Amino acid sequence: MAEGKGTGLPKNTAAALSYVLGPVTGVIFYLLEKDPFVRFHAMQSIVVFVVLFVLQWVFGLTIVLLPMVPLISILGFVLWLLLIYKAWQGEEWEVPVLGKYARKFLKKV
Repeated sequence: MAEGKGTGLPKNTAAALSYVLGPVTGVIFYLLEKDPFVRFHAMQSIVVFVVLFVLQWVFGLTIVLLPMVPLISILGFVLWLLLIYKAWQGEEWEVPVLGKYARKFLKKV
């Protein structure tokens, strides 16, 4: 496998690891890696998990939407596992809607 220039990890490993701690590892791998595949997954990690955090926070503030917080947590966990798996397999899979925003932010930054 091709080695990454920044961390020395194979690109699929670096991409999968960019999801492990959500936006924290996303920022780390975005800054360290120059490979477009890894940078896409790092940016997608940042966008997806920040949006999930904000949704949980907003829904937690309202009594009517409070029961949705555990559902968002479960769906977020499943999405997290799926994203790690897809990156590990070498796929550049976009999360619907949020993946397009990740690509737009990637072009701007």
